[in-house]
Formats: sequence, C-alpha cells, structure tokens
Amino acid sequence: MPGSGSFQTNQTSADLTTADRGAVAVSIVVPVRNEADNVAPLIAEIVGALDSRWTYEIIYVNDGSTDATAERLATLMKQHSQLRQLRHAVSSGQSAAVRSGVRAARGAIVATLDGDGQNNPVFLPDLIAAVENGCGRVGLAAGQRVGRKDTGFKKLQSRIANGVRKTILNDGTRDTGCGLKAFPRDVFLSMPYFDGLHRFLPALVRREGFDIAYVDVVDRPRRSGVSNYGFFDRLWIGIMDLAGVWWLIRRKRTTPAVTEVPRC
Repeated sequence: MPGSGSFQTNQTSADLTTADRGAVAVSIVVPVRNEADNVAPLIAEIVGALDSRWTYEIIYVNDGSTDATAERLATLMKQHSQLRQLRHAVSSGQSAAVRSGVRAARGAIVATLDGDGQNNPVFLPDLIAAVENGCGRVGLAAGQRVGRKDTGFKKLQSRIANGVRKTILNDGTRDTGCGLKAFPRDVFLSMPYFDGLHRFLPALVRREGFDIAYVDVVDRPRRSGVSNYGFFDRLWIGIMDLAGVWWLIRRKRTTPAVTEVPRC
C-alpha cells in the first residue's frame, strides 16, 4: 500500500485471525440507536444489493437502544445467517458504534451506512468496487449526496460546516457527512480514534498518503422516527475536533525507510 509505511494495529480482543477474515470479503457496518421500525426494510435492501456479488456479513451495532431494536434484530438474525448484532450497554455515539463494528468485522473491506434508511444500499456495490479497483491506492470511497432530503436548516448547517472544514483541512471533499463509505479495514483501524472520527476520514486518509474515490449517491427521506445523533458534528460543536485534525495533519512526518546493516 502507498503512504508512509505499512499499517499495523495493536492486538486486541476484537482482532481476528487471517482465517476468520478470509471467510468474508466485505463487512457492512450499520450503527443504530432506536431504529426498530427501520431495521427490517434496510436489511432486505442490503441483501438485495449484495447477494451473488461478494461473500459478506452485515454488522448492526446497537448503540444503547431503548426501543425494540434489539428484539427486531434478534428475530432477523434467525432469517439472515449473515446478520450479526453488537450491543453497547449505553449509547456511546456514532463514531464509537462505527469503530466497534469495524473492529469486529471479518471482511478486508468495510462499508458503512446510516441505519435510518436515508442511505440507499443500492450504492454499496459502487463504493466497494471503487476500493477493490484502487489496487491498494484507494483508502476511502466516499458517498457524496445529491438531492438531500434534510430540512433547510440542517442543509444550511452542513453547508457552513463543510465549507469551513474544506478551507481549513483542504481535504478535497464537499460532503463528509454522508454515511455511505467504504474502506480497507486496516486503513480505518490505523487512524487515531476520537469522537467524530467518521466526519474527518477524508482528511485523515489523505494524511496517510492514500487516494479517495468519490461516488455520487441519491439521498432519501428517513423512513420513520427521528434523528438520534443530533448536530454534534456541526461547526460550533466540532470546532475542537477540527483544530485537532488540523494539528495532526500539520505534524505528519514521513516515516523513514529502515534497513538493518549486516555484520561484516
């Protein structure tokens, strides 16, 4: 892989053997909190988009739901052998949920999407293929929303936040808030973890010397319920994260090539 060096991660209880990961090519990670009415239709769409294309698994990360999400997923697991459910005892936020799913993933490529139905799984194959076809150069395939279905106020917040982020980080990405993404598992796990990490993936991936592929995706209205993750990612709340990522990029140095000199 390109970049400053090979990726290495510390061994943890979530790490898997090569044989475990070899059984699945792609892992789909879906963070959810109180999305009981949305899980069944979205899982059906994911299955429809991926069946006969890759060996895959679907990992739902239940981020401390207090509704019937856990029970609905338990029922669906009996119908879909590729479906797994991870549970956070208490809600820890979307970044933590995504990271839990990626750490548990068996696929070398991981794709993510939001669990409210706004992200259409029909675009997953294009994102996954962009990583595969990148021949090790693409560290992230990022969905870029067109025809967004959010409220005017939320669109305005995103436009301001995206504009400031692009100016400061120069990450070349117009939309980091789209949940539709795909990336090599090892690349994601090499990133420094912090709350809100998933919003800054383009800048951090570029920091490591990888390319980013962009895929236009069509946004949809939420099927039911209300947003559970709020506006933590907006400018006035995420300013500390923005400053931190800027600092990380500025402090990046090329890792020297090291060779051992043999004895004479």
